This record gives sequence, C-alpha cells and structure tokens, in this order.
Amino acid sequence: MSEKLPVIVAGGGIGGLAAALALVRRGFKVLVLEQAAEIGEIGAGIQLGPNAFHAFDALGVGEKARGRAVYTDYMVMHDALDEYEVGKIPTGEAFIKRFGNPYAVIHRVDVHLSLLEGAQETGEVEFHTSTHVERVEQDDAGVTVICSGGKSFRGAALIGADGVRSVVRDQYVGDPARVTGHVVYRAVVDKADFPTDLQWNAASIWVGPNCHLVHYPLRGGEQYNVVVTFHSRGKEEWGVTEGSPEEVQSYFQDICPKARQLIDLPKSWKRWATADREPIGQWSFGRVTLLGDAAHPTTQYMAQGACMALEDAVTLGEALRVHDNDFAKAFDLYQRSRIARTARIVLSSREMGRIYHAKGVERLVRNDLWRGRSAERFYDAMEWLYGWNVDNCLARN
Repeated sequence: MSEKLPVIVAGGGIGGLAAALALVRRGFKVLVLEQAAEIGEIGAGIQLGPNAFHAFDALGVGEKARGRAVYTDYMVMHDALDEYEVGKIPTGEAFIKRFGNPYAVIHRVDVHLSLLEGAQETGEVEFHTSTHVERVEQDDAGVTVICSGGKSFRGAALIGADGVRSVVRDQYVGDPARVTGHVVYRAVVDKADFPTDLQWNAASIWVGPNCHLVHYPLRGGEQYNVVVTFHSRGKEEWGVTEGSPEEVQSYFQDICPKARQLIDLPKSWKRWATADREPIGQWSFGRVTLLGDAAHPTTQYMAQGACMALEDAVTLGEALRVHDNDFAKAFDLYQRSRIARTARIVLSSREMGRIYHAKGVERLVRNDLWRGRSAERFYDAMEWLYGWNVDNCLARN
C-alpha cells in the first residue's frame, strides 16, 4: 500500500523542491504542501559553492542553474575601517580544476525557479498551496499530515522541509530557536545606481567592529546584491520586517567612505532578525525526516544555507537508493550522513561571525590570519566544504 502512496514534502522552498526532485528520481510521486498562496521565493542574492553545482547536477537541473548564475573571478575580504585587504581567493580556472565546479552568485529566486521548472517538467510533483501543516500522525503503512481547515493528506513518508519555523521539527524535537541579536538588511540595486569603483566580479565582504557589508553582481551583472549585518542595540525577535534606512545609517558611522557608499544605495530594505538552533543528533523519526533549515538552521556567515539544503536532498535520494526505498533505513543513513557536516556548518558560521565582527586586538589578529597565504593553501582549507559530491555523500559506517 505504502509503495503506491506519494511521498509528502512539507514546504515548497529550495529544500522542499530539491527533495521533490530527489524523490522523483527514486520513482516516487510527490505531494508538496506549501503554506504560502503560491509557490515562490523571496530574498536577494545567495552564493553557490562547487558543492551546490554538484547537487544541481545530481538533481538534473545543473544547466538551468548555470544559465542563471554569475561566475565570480575571486572572493575578497577587506577591513571596513581602513580598506586593508585581509584575504583574496581566486575562483577561476585553478579553483574549478580543484573542485570540479565553479563558485557563483545568483538570485535566490533564480535557484528556486530552476528547481521548480525541474519539478514541474517531471509531471510527478503535485503542489498544494495555502496549506498549513498542523501535525503529523504515522503508522506502519504511512503518514497522515493534518493541515489547517480540516484538510489531511496520506503519504508513504513525510519530508519536513518547512524552514526555520518548522512545524514538523516542533512536533518531533520541540527545541527553542537561538536568536543571535544580529540583524541583516538585504537589497538589490540596479547596476546603473551601483558605484563604479565597487563593480567587481567578486563575492566581496567588508568586515568591521560588530558589523559587515557584502556585495556581488547578479543577473549578468545588471544588478548588485547588497547585504549589511550589525549587532542590534535592542532585544530582537526572530523575523522579517521592512527595513529603516535611518537604522542602517546609525550602525555604520565609522567605516571607510568606499564601503559606506553601499548603505546609501537601496531605496528599500528587507530586515531579518536572525536565529539558528543548536545542532541535534536525531532528525529522523520513523517515516518522518527533516531537511534543510528545518533540520539545521544556520546563520549566514558561511554562505551555505541553500547549499546544505541541496546537499541534503541529494543525500536523501542516495540513501533511498542504497536501501531500495526502505524509508526507516534510508532516513537513518541520511541523518548519519548529514548531522556532523551540517553541525559543522552551524558552528563554523557562528565562529565566522565572530571573525568578521572582530574589534580591538582581535581585529588585528583577524587581519593577520591569512597574510601571504597562497591560493592552494586556501583551497586546501576549503576541501572539506567544497569537496562534497554525490559519490562521497553517504556515511561509510
């Protein structure tokens, strides 16, 4: 009976659509439940490491994503107080040769669209919008997902890809969010309005005391992504609101004029009060498992949130392949393959935030960290992150 039931995916974001593609490739029909009125994405730019492109290829949408990405020449970090170049990592031919895929930047909407097109083209994914999951019941034959308004759906299994405020995680884990007190403002600026002296084909970051700024090109260089982050003076509640230009200005008084240009640009901002959660040692429960931000929400400092969701989906598909679609065994292998790696991202992201926002003597140490480091040594340090692919994604024990 359960073999004929669809697999249910809670959440129609990047992780949910990636999971749907992975499941279709294992022969399942998929039901995607999305609480929003339409399947879509908000936000601005995101960065894609080689690991993300390995995942796109494994999910069958590599060419779609590649066609919408901007390929950078390098990543660079500057001190926002004095313009000192802390580190610069080339991402050209040598980088691609080392990791088998490029580094790129892309609009979040374009990642989502590539996955959505792929899912729609299969003809095996059914979408239900305006559908809010309330709770899950499971038995030996499958799961029943009860939604608001009395609707319910029966499936062979459930993938909880319902984001940072996951209802599925809340039912099975019930842990609190960790509000960071760090606030992120994001905006997209047209090239015509972007300073010519900052129009670099690079993922660029300016790091300062309790703050940093990021910029890089999007959509063929016709737009630029602008992100600023600061430690809030007040007590923050996790969520997204409209931003205030006056608030942004008040946190960046001491940075150098070149970087200051960035905060004068956007006509409107979105404001994120950020949070993550402590890593957990179990996120699979019988025929239910978590994926993406529902499993391992992280801060943005490693630029790996979407990449981890894509990796999750590929690994889930591989675990199902190895265990011939036995959900309990596959979900256990999937979580064993992902828990340490994603926890490393969560914890490394916290530490990277500290490095970015160093002040006083710690700032001087930060600025000395990578002095004189060669590209190869940078690549060696990145091997654990960018060396992931479909062939090495599963746990060996």
